[in-house]
Amino acid sequence: MLRVKPPRSGPVRLLDEQDRGAVLAICDADPVTNVFVSSRVRSLGLDPGRLGAQLWGHARGGRLESLCYSGANLVPVAATPDAVAAFADRALRQGRRCSSVVGPAAQVQALWALLRPRWGPPRDVRPVQPVMVIAGPPLVPPDPAVRRVRPEEIGILWPACVAMFTEEVGVSPVAADGGASYRARLEQLIRAGRAFARIEGGQVIFKAEIGAVTPHACQVQGVWVRPDHRGRGLAAPGMAAVVAQAVRSIAPLVSLYVNDFNAPARAAYRRVGFAETGRFMSVLF
Repeated sequence: MLRVKPPRSGPVRLLDEQDRGAVLAICDADPVTNVFVSSRVRSLGLDPGRLGAQLWGHARGGRLESLCYSGANLVPVAATPDAVAAFADRALRQGRRCSSVVGPAAQVQALWALLRPRWGPPRDVRPVQPVMVIAGPPLVPPDPAVRRVRPEEIGILWPACVAMFTEEVGVSPVAADGGASYRARLEQLIRAGRAFARIEGGQVIFKAEIGAVTPHACQVQGVWVRPDHRGRGLAAPGMAAVVAQAVRSIAPLVSLYVNDFNAPARAAYRRVGFAETGRFMSVLF
């Protein structure tokens, strides 16, 4: 765990387009861990209006060294102990606006220790979420029935996505705005060719999406097998199909993070060829 100083005012500033090169250099130093923030900056830039978030920077000796994405998620990036303290101070002064704090476990643990007295209690804390990565072809044959979802099939994919989100996060994605923002994001992923599924008889049997993408890595999310089809060995070949297509046309490294208590999923990912390379932690509100 990082040892941090008490919250105090620090050299944190709101970053803008002039900082883009420095931001991406920090992200690219660990392209798998930082794929979410890197993807957002690459596709939307640093203007808060377009990004839907602020990106804070912490410098040492005039050089930018740590970042914190402050939007629907609060995500530290390469945060040193001094940066963690400064980011916590900034977050406490503005008040909680995020639905989660997520990122490298040591950084999130240190950040949450400073935020918890004012922001707690959370709805859930997931302290150990292994980050898993595969480079190259999968180790098991891909399921030939897993393919990209077509735009006209969103009505088929939608119930599976809602079920997955509710099961994984513990709340429904349609609760806040009737699901408008969640559905819009799903439509975007389908149009981009980043939603994959095995569909039989008008029902999704297996599905997964690729959320964050950079030239270096991508991150799989929303992996789900229909409950009445679990235990049949569908997850590993389904994921193998996603990996094969992702490596071929999206990014050379395919990553994900998973709850440590989800032993069946971790075993399936290992069969495909994923290896654990780090740990995330999530605090959910």
